[in-house]
Amino acid sequence: MKFRPLVVGIGLLSVLGLTACSGDAGEPAGTGAAQSADQQPAPSRSDAARDTTTAHMSTFALDVDTASYGYARRSLQDGRLPDPGEIRPEEWVNAFRQDYAEPPGDGFTVHMDGARLNRDEAVLRVGLQTRAAAAAERRPANLTFVVDVSGSMAEADRLGLVKSALRTLLDQLGPGDQVAIVSFSDDAEVLAPMTPLTARSELNAAVDQLVTEGGTNLEDGLATGYEEAAKGFRTAATNRVIVLSDGLANQGSTRWQAILDKVADHAADRIALLTVGVGREYGDELMEQLADNGDGLALYVSTEKEATEVFTTRLTATVELRARDAKAQVVFNPGVVESHRLIGYENRALTAEEFRDDRRDGGEIGPGHSVTALYALTLKPGADGHLAQATVRWQDPDTRVPSEAVAALRSGELAASLTEGSPRLQVDVLVAGFALHLRDGAAFGMDLPALREQAARLAPVTEDPMVAELRTFIDQVRTAD
Repeated sequence: MKFRPLVVGIGLLSVLGLTACSGDAGEPAGTGAAQSADQQPAPSRSDAARDTTTAHMSTFALDVDTASYGYARRSLQDGRLPDPGEIRPEEWVNAFRQDYAEPPGDGFTVHMDGARLNRDEAVLRVGLQTRAAAAAERRPANLTFVVDVSGSMAEADRLGLVKSALRTLLDQLGPGDQVAIVSFSDDAEVLAPMTPLTARSELNAAVDQLVTEGGTNLEDGLATGYEEAAKGFRTAATNRVIVLSDGLANQGSTRWQAILDKVADHAADRIALLTVGVGREYGDELMEQLADNGDGLALYVSTEKEATEVFTTRLTATVELRARDAKAQVVFNPGVVESHRLIGYENRALTAEEFRDDRRDGGEIGPGHSVTALYALTLKPGADGHLAQATVRWQDPDTRVPSEAVAALRSGELAASLTEGSPRLQVDVLVAGFALHLRDGAAFGMDLPALREQAARLAPVTEDPMVAELRTFIDQVRTAD
């Protein structure tokens, strides 16, 4: 079904799945307070909206991965449509700049806003923000780089890009930092054990030794990398294993669970994982699941500019942590909200009881990071009052002491229409809508002309080159359709 370009509200309504057949991905079922833990159903992976009479809570682990958007962006720039199975709408939204206020301390601010799309349908945004840190505040870093040098990395945008990024990083790290370098192809090889930056020449020599050959034994590379990280572990430092690869594992174990099982003891010892994907062909699922389940972050870079940003201007946010095992829980008022649907976060869903179970893994969040969750809501006709309350829970990276922050929103605080909402809310809805179009197609009654119109209007308002680029991508997909 197609809509006229001027019917922006209705088109976006369909994009978000706010019709009777709308869905709720990543939402735990029936989490009423009267239910006990053994009665609590497992999180639903279905696309059905959750009725608040049986499921008024939504609980999920936070996620600041952006690899899904980075790789899709690369595909679109190359004139290819992204694989629908590799599109995670929350990662698209989290790749875009937000405008949330920062907290005064090391926790989170919780921001809630939204807009009505018609009388009974609305979009709700929950935004979480940590405080940024200046480079001078960064604690010493122990970084173990695990570099894929298999034959598939011979392409110009793979190993060459990685080596350039590593040299740039070594130039900017300080005397208190240490780096280890492990390469892997058929087997893993330690090119430099944990080495202080006072011996920068030795580390640059190790980078020079990175040459392509053989297959891709990511399992052996990651295991060796964690061993080196554990040997050099410093309590007062940020300890990270950083995998740089196209993720196309073809030797050893090629499944993320088996690979993480092999390094589970080291991974649990405050050594966080960062996966940085490269290459036109990319093993997205493997790299994303390694990061999500290894207390880490998944990024994708395709140019030297992007790699430089990750490892220089955004180094503190990339490698440091503000919060461990961060989770969010949104409680809806059944008297005002008839049903709710979380956009994305399918593989980060938790049960209500897991929210305050500090043994349950959450997301690792760095300084200056924002996390955004969008909900499609069906409101009860004529109802007014308290709409929802959002709570974020996290642990201190060092002490593991838990903390929480809370915010609430009333239905009267929703903007009267989407175009009356904040520009950033409108951008988030636009980005999520385009991601859903590419992932689910006509199943959501996509209206590409309406999305294109929104992008064209918002690009000059936000002065955001990413929004302008998104308009180009929408035009490209419209032509392909």
